[in-house]
Amino acid sequence: MSGHTDVPYEPVFVGKRRVELDELLTRYPTKQAALLPALWMIQDDRGWLPEEGVTEVAAVLDLTAAYVRGVLTFYTMYKQHPTGKHLIQVCTTSPCLCTGADKVVDAFLEHTGCKELGLTSADGKYTVIEVECLGACGFATPVQIDFDYVENVTPEKVPTILAGLK
Repeated sequence: MSGHTDVPYEPVFVGKRRVELDELLTRYPTKQAALLPALWMIQDDRGWLPEEGVTEVAAVLDLTAAYVRGVLTFYTMYKQHPTGKHLIQVCTTSPCLCTGADKVVDAFLEHTGCKELGLTSADGKYTVIEVECLGACGFATPVQIDFDYVENVTPEKVPTILAGLK
């Protein structure tokens, strides 16, 4: 997974990955319908979706880069910037704020060394961001770390949660 923006971009949809994309396209009625999984393939390969990835997806699916960018910016599951090894998303919607989500955010920033939301820790391990509604309002404060949900997070639980990450 590359998190460096100074590394020259190499196309993803070549060789084996192109074969995977072509097979994927057989499952959709149009190329456009395969946009979300194609974006996911770039992110899976690169760790995020650089502008060159947007251009590549647009080209292989016969779409405009503006259209692809519009879809990319709508969905929060796509990373538009390099992130740390672990992406920590803290729900800060109103119900979660009422249960102390702001203090959970502060605890993650303190214990990861990220200092500010959206920044990556100096060791490259963590990026902490706020998100709107993780859909677990009954288990506030929910946190998504990479692809896993952690519910009922309090500031006191943060060091233990981080210690469990590899």
